[in-house]
Amino acid sequence: MPRRPNEWQLQDAKARFSEVFRRARSEGPQRVTRHGKEAVVVVPAEEFERLSGRPRRPKSLVEFFAKSPLAGSGIDLERTRDYGRTVDL
Repeated sequence: MPRRPNEWQLQDAKARFSEVFRRARSEGPQRVTRHGKEAVVVVPAEEFERLSGRPRRPKSLVEFFAKSPLAGSGIDLERTRDYGRTVDL
């Protein structure tokens, strides 16, 4: 059981990880202690990305290309249709 609402001893956090996860998503950062000292903090992925300054990965290939620096640049990506070639066996 957490000593404070958002603090967990390591053995409790391991045994009740689903609850630590749920609380991190709904209530904010959850601190995990080891030998009485704060060791790690469990935070939602979005919060980690915001704090670390890492750009969010696109959810799809379409989103990736839509956010590309080349989007709307006028680059011509058209090509003639290729129906393959005839092969003699």
